Amino acid sequence: MELIRVLIIDDHELVRAGIRALLEKSEDIRVVGEAGEGHEALASIRKTNPDVALLDISLPGLNGLEVAAKARRDFPRVRIVFLSMHSNEEYVLQALKIGASGYVLKQASTRELELAVRSAKKGETFLSPAISNTVVQDYMARLKGGRARKAGVNPFEVLTSRQREILQLIAEGLSSKEIAQKLGLSINTIEVHRANLMDRLNIHDIAGLVRYAVQTGIIEVKG
Repeated sequence: MELIRVLIIDDHELVRAGIRALLEKSEDIRVVGEAGEGHEALASIRKTNPDVALLDISLPGLNGLEVAAKARRDFPRVRIVFLSMHSNEEYVLQALKIGASGYVLKQASTRELELAVRSAKKGETFLSPAISNTVVQDYMARLKGGRARKAGVNPFEVLTSRQREILQLIAEGLSSKEIAQKLGLSINTIEVHRANLMDRLNIHDIAGLVRYAVQTGIIEVKG
């Protein structure tokens, strides 16, 4: 029996431990690692070379959607399954557009999670039954040139990858100097990126950028 190698990516240690405990009861699934932060997640994918990466959307440093986009580009054989508390249309559509193999809600059953992992390994797509069929129908309509999203809503359509990354770090409260150190760039480069993303969004203050990041799911306000 071929084992399915799984990497768990979630910023809550207890959540990771719970998912690990559930999956390790399956004879055909082996957890090969964990990560709790976006950049760490990409490093862990490179290190462990999993078959499937279980990925939360809300991650510090680099959010899950951004991690998935980079992983699909750099590690195309790794299947991405989102494990999220968010069931709204926009998150699901963004995940599908990026190329995710599954989207499972955190309130799903263990059986759903196992099915998602096995389906991803086989190259199939799995969505939690609780996710409305209208989401899938809307996605297919968009692929065929159906109704468009409202302009400026989706950061994956209006910002570059680097701008989204810097937007998240700004919204998390990092200064230009701290962002420059984290990304290995000059402060001037960070300032240019920040000015460009402000111009593109027509938002010209930090508070506005934070609100936009929250509204579009770049970051999550946690209670």
